Amino acid sequence: MCRKKVLRVASVVLILTFLCCVPALAAGTTGDVAGAVEQTWKDAATQIKTVVDNVVFPALDMILAIAFFGKVAMCYFDYRKHGQFEWAGPAILFACLVFTMTAPLYIWGIIGI
Repeated sequence: MCRKKVLRVASVVLILTFLCCVPALAAGTTGDVAGAVEQTWKDAATQIKTVVDNVVFPALDMILAIAFFGKVAMCYFDYRKHGQFEWAGPAILFACLVFTMTAPLYIWGIIGI
């Protein structure tokens, strides 16, 4: 009895799987998947570059700037409390901020767009 139920459920799942699956073929009759991927990348590269330049890098810059100024303020308060200013945290955040602010100038040459 249990085997029949399992067999029925398995066969229904198998039939539904075959009915819902759609074969994905590359463009053209030769089945050149690499060519299809390259063509898609060429079509989308300019849009990706625009989005990254206008959205991603400014968002990263804003987050790093807020973190940098927050860290500088916290280090100042620690300096007032303990008399020693810790430079490592603000220096690392400043270096990351400079990196992300200048990245759009050279990153596309590295990637090849």
